[in-house]
Amino acid sequence: MGAMPASGIRLKANNKSHRMSIEHHSISSHYARSILASAGRLGMDQEQLMEEAGLNRVILESEQLRITPNQFARLMRAFWQASDDEFLGMGSQPSRHGVFTLMSKQAVHCQNLRAVYHHISHFYNLLADALTLNLSIEGNEVRFSMRLTKPELDPSHSLCEFLLLIWHRFPSWLIGQRIPLKAIHLAHAAPDHKGEYRLLFPCPAYFDQPETCLVFDADILSAPVVQTPKSLRAYLRRVPLDWFMRQAYYPAYTRRVLDHLEQENGLLNTSMESIADDLHVTTRTLRRKLTEEGTTFQELKDGVRRDTAIHFLSRPSLPVSEISRKLGFSEPAAFTRAFKQWTGVTPKAFRQH
Repeated sequence: MGAMPASGIRLKANNKSHRMSIEHHSISSHYARSILASAGRLGMDQEQLMEEAGLNRVILESEQLRITPNQFARLMRAFWQASDDEFLGMGSQPSRHGVFTLMSKQAVHCQNLRAVYHHISHFYNLLADALTLNLSIEGNEVRFSMRLTKPELDPSHSLCEFLLLIWHRFPSWLIGQRIPLKAIHLAHAAPDHKGEYRLLFPCPAYFDQPETCLVFDADILSAPVVQTPKSLRAYLRRVPLDWFMRQAYYPAYTRRVLDHLEQENGLLNTSMESIADDLHVTTRTLRRKLTEEGTTFQELKDGVRRDTAIHFLSRPSLPVSEISRKLGFSEPAAFTRAFKQWTGVTPKAFRQH
């Protein structure tokens, strides 16, 4: 992957949105709204789906609001069970609930990653009229491409993004290591929620491309499958939650700063100076390294505060004043102002049903 394709828009894989710990990170409410919109088109009970996911109407009214991975996984699971469609009503034909499980039970017996991708392609091309998958290798570059039969049924591009995410993360899990993506290509224009791509895919994203695909080096195709039917059973019990857990894909200094901030009481006791001291570098050097990685200490701290706040606010018994203290704010009013700036709603509104 050399220069940017001439016809495309590139989204750099910088880190202005960030990985959080599994317990604390959050997901754009755009994806919840897209699933609920699909449910509405199908005549499903949106209120029932939101109730099962522990969500409320506020998510339909705020572009900035974020939700927890657990809430999103419950929403997706509730949709699957109500619709019997793993394609979330966004494909030309439904993919019955259980099809992914059937595919994965065969994939775990593949010898290596090349066989896994061939299996996924053959399986879905045979059983799913809604999409076409293809694995192509040219020189040392692999492209795993996907074409939706009726992309107009996926106006928010959510199905496209979910499937690309799964085709990257599930095979990565099978071989026990992250497949290092060089890029993702997307046939659609850059959407309003394009910033979320930095969290989903650890690579540059190119829009308005001839095809939608994952791009990576061919060397990893020989990596052996290391998972077993037993480990797969545990994995399937966690699906779809594991698909949306934030992956530790971030550069060295960004990750080290996050590690300090995410420790217990890290938001209370951690400063840029103390982290620099622990890393045996000057504050100036740490600031420069973070800038080179596309972020700042304050952006990282605000990201951890935001997602930790969302995690705490999902626990109704925890007072806002206590959450404010845990996040290192001088007073609840300061926390309320910051939370509204991050999400577009107050902590109280976030909790309201």
